[in-house]
Amino acid sequence: MKVEFLPDAEQELLEAAEYYEARKPDLGNEFLSEVERLLATLSDVPVVGEKLDRIHRRIPLRRFPYALIFRCEADLIRFIAIAHRRRRPRYWKPRVQEPSLQWEVAPSSVRAA
Repeated sequence: MKVEFLPDAEQELLEAAEYYEARKPDLGNEFLSEVERLLATLSDVPVVGEKLDRIHRRIPLRRFPYALIFRCEADLIRFIAIAHRRRRPRYWKPRVQEPSLQWEVAPSSVRAA
């Protein structure tokens, strides 16, 4: 399946990885590995995760207090947010209410060089 991130979601992903990397060497890469694990799971079984509304789902990371907020469309998974599970619930809702969202294709790997 093809994967796309909303620019804000991609920014959240990078900021969280940088935060963890600053806390402990290689922890940022472990965070990204956990996200990659979930991306692989979603590619195989896109209907996994808690249903938030008619089209959006949330799947939590195991080791980190974040969840991926996404929706599936045919052969495409669109990520709306990389949301901290204990802060600002549903802050991402305005992102999906705009009719002309600009999506960007994610790199083949989310891991930074």
